[in-house]
Amino acid sequence: MTTVEIVFLGVYFGVLCVLSVYGSHRYRMAYLYYRHKFKLPTPAGKLTSLPKVTIQLPIFNEMYVVERLVDSVCRIDYPRELLEIQVLDDSTDETCAIARAVVERNRQAGHNIVYLHRTNRKGFKAGALENGLKHAHGELVAVFDADFVPQPDFLRRTVPYFADPKVGMVQVRWGHLNRDYSLLTQAQSILLDGHFIIEHTARNRCGAFFNFNGTAGIWRRTAIGDGGGWQHDTLTEDLDLSYRTQLKGWKFVFLPDIVAPAELPVDMNAFKSQQHRWAKGSIQTARKLLPTILKSDQPAVVKREAFFHLTNNIAYLLMVLLSVMMPLSMVVRYNHGLYGTLFLDLPFFITATASVGFFYVATQRELGMNWWQRVKYLPFLMALGIGLAVNNARAVVEALLNQQSAFARTPKTGAEGKQVRQPIKRTYLGDKTLASLVELAFGLYFTGALWFAVDHEIWTSIPFLLLFQTGFLYVGLSSLLQGRLPIGDLVILRRPTTPAIEQSAQRAA
Repeated sequence: MTTVEIVFLGVYFGVLCVLSVYGSHRYRMAYLYYRHKFKLPTPAGKLTSLPKVTIQLPIFNEMYVVERLVDSVCRIDYPRELLEIQVLDDSTDETCAIARAVVERNRQAGHNIVYLHRTNRKGFKAGALENGLKHAHGELVAVFDADFVPQPDFLRRTVPYFADPKVGMVQVRWGHLNRDYSLLTQAQSILLDGHFIIEHTARNRCGAFFNFNGTAGIWRRTAIGDGGGWQHDTLTEDLDLSYRTQLKGWKFVFLPDIVAPAELPVDMNAFKSQQHRWAKGSIQTARKLLPTILKSDQPAVVKREAFFHLTNNIAYLLMVLLSVMMPLSMVVRYNHGLYGTLFLDLPFFITATASVGFFYVATQRELGMNWWQRVKYLPFLMALGIGLAVNNARAVVEALLNQQSAFARTPKTGAEGKQVRQPIKRTYLGDKTLASLVELAFGLYFTGALWFAVDHEIWTSIPFLLLFQTGFLYVGLSSLLQGRLPIGDLVILRRPTTPAIEQSAQRAA
C-alpha cells in the first residue's frame, strides 16, 4: 500500500471519527432529556396585572396563508385593550392587497390591528421586526410566521411565565398542519419533533442555552433591547439574538405542552431552501458568538452544548467528504486484500446511524404517538439527511467564507392535511439550484459503488451504500422534477376568501 493510500485511509477514518462524535451527541441529548424530564417549568407566582402584548406578523409574498394567519391571531383570547397586532408586510405581489383587506376587516370588527408595509426590505425579517418595534406599545412581543395558526389560548398560557422578572422569552412547540401530506412532510415532522421535544427540553432544563425559533414565541421587550436588538448580519436572527440575550443573564422557558400548528414545506426545493438558510445562519452565528461564549464565565454545560448546537452543521461538510471517500476506501482496501478492515467501519457507522434511530423513536414515544408505526420512516429519514449534505455543505462553506446572501423565504402554499383544492403559482415553488446535479452525480457514483460491492460480495458495505445512493438520488431527482412541474400540477388547500379580499387580490393582480 502506497503512502498516498495510507494517508487517504487515515483521513477517511478521521472524518468517520468526527461524524461519530456529532452522532453520539444525540445520546447525550436523550440522556439529559430523561434526566430532567419531570423538571416541569412553572410560573413564578402570579402577575399583579396582565401586561400589554404586541403580536408581530412578519410576511413576505404570502398570498396563500396571510388571511389564515391574521384571522387565527385575531381569535387569540386576550383583553382587546391589552392586545396590539402588527402585520409587517414586505411583500411585492398580491399579498399586499389581501393583507390590507383582512387587516381592515378585523379592524372594523374591533381589533387593534395595524398594517405596516416596507418597500426596501432592509434587514429582511430582522429589519421588519425592528421596524415594527418602533411603533409597538406592548411590554411583551409575540412573533408568528406566515404559516402558523396559533391556538386561542396561546397568550393565556404563556404570559403567566413572565411573572418572573428574569424571564426574557417563552417558546412553544411547533405542530404540523400537513404532517400527512407526503413522505417528505412526514420526515420533516419527525425531524422537528426531535429538535423540540428532546433537544429544546434537554437544553432548557439542564441549564444550557436554547434558542427562540423565530416564531411561536413571546419576548419581554426589554430583553430584546438588552440583548442588542434584532440584527441582520446572520440569516438566523432568532438564534443570534437568543444567545446574545442569554449571555446577558436572561432566562428562557420552553413549554413543550403548548403547540402552535404550522405548515411544512411541501416541495423539495422549498425544504432545501429552508435547510440552507438554517445551516448557513447557524454557522454565521457560531463565527459571531462562539468565541465570546467559550471565553465567558458560563458553566461548562452551557459552553459544551453551545459548541455542539452552533457547529452541528459542520457535519454536512464532512458528510460530503465522506461521500467522496467511502467507495474509494472500499475499493482500495479490497484491492489490497484488506477485506477484514471493512468491518472497522461498522462501529463508526452504527454510532452515527443507531443514534438517529434511538433519538427519533424516543421522540415519537414521548409524543404518545404509535412509535412502532413511525419506525418505518427511519431509513428514509437517514437517507434524506444524507441527501441534504450537498445543499447544507454549500451553506456551511458560504458561511465560513463570509459570503453574504439575501434572506430566502420558505414558500408556503396553505396545505393542510392531505386535502388539495387549487393550483399554486410557480413563484411559490422553491427555486432549483445546480446542487441538484451534484446530488444526482453522487447518486450515480454510489450506484456504481453498490454494483462493485455486490459483484465482489462485500456485503458489510451494502446497507450503507444503499442509504447514500437512495438519499442522493431522491433529493436530486425530487429537486429537478418538482422544479419542472407545470403550474397546475402541485395543488393545495386554500381557505375560501371573503368577497372583499377576492376583489382586492384581483385588483392587485
